[in-house]
Amino acid sequence: MTNLPKGLIVSCQAPVNSPLHDPYIIAAMAQAAVNNGAVAVRIDTPIHIQAVRTKVQVPIIGLWKQIITGSDVYITPQFHHAVAVAEAGADIIAIDATIRNRPCNEQLADIITLIHQQLNKPVMADVDTYEAAQLAVSLGVDIVGTTLFGYTGSTQKFSPPGWELLTQIIENLDTFVICEGGISSPEMAKKALDLGADAVVVGGAITGIDLLVKAYDSALSKHN
Repeated sequence: MTNLPKGLIVSCQAPVNSPLHDPYIIAAMAQAAVNNGAVAVRIDTPIHIQAVRTKVQVPIIGLWKQIITGSDVYITPQFHHAVAVAEAGADIIAIDATIRNRPCNEQLADIITLIHQQLNKPVMADVDTYEAAQLAVSLGVDIVGTTLFGYTGSTQKFSPPGWELLTQIIENLDTFVICEGGISSPEMAKKALDLGADAVVVGGAITGIDLLVKAYDSALSKHN
C-alpha cells in the first residue's frame, strides 16, 4: 500500500520550548531537506504537517505525540489523533506499535484497521523489539521502523541504532523497513541501507539545532 521511495527521510521536529517549534520554520526545514535530496519527511503535529504540505510534494510521514496519563504510548496513540494527522495532509500515519498498554483500551489491531479502512492511509509501525515488529506485520502494517529501540522500558539499556533488530526484521519479515533512531552520520545511514533497510530516517543529526548546540557548549564548557 505504501508508495514511499527508498532513500533518506528527514525528521523535521523541534522541542516545544524551542523557537524552532514553529510551523513556518518546520516547513522551511522540510523544504531544505527535500531540495537537497530527501525522498520524504517525518513531521509531528497536525499544524506542522499542514504547513509542510504547502511546501513539499514528497510523502509526509505524519504523527502526533501525545502524553496520556496511564499509558507510555505517545506516538499517535489513538485513532482520533490519526484522523487529525491525515486531515492535515500526511500521506502515511506513524503509530506506536510497541507491545504496551494503550490508552483508553484502544487496541493496536483496531487502530491499524481504521486507518486503512476509514482514512485510506498506509501505516508505519514504530517498534522497539522484533516481537513488536512481528505482531505489527501480522496485523497488516505497511512499514516497520526501528524508531523506539532504546526508548522503551524493555530496551532502555540499549542505545540506538538497533542494528541487530534491523537485521532481524529485514531477514524475517516481508515489509518495507525503515531504520530510525541514533543515525548520526552519513556513514551510519549508508550502513543501514547496506544492511538491507529500504529507507533511513535522520532527525537530530540534521535538524536538531537545540541539542547539537548544547552538545558543543557542554564540550567547550568542560574545556574551560
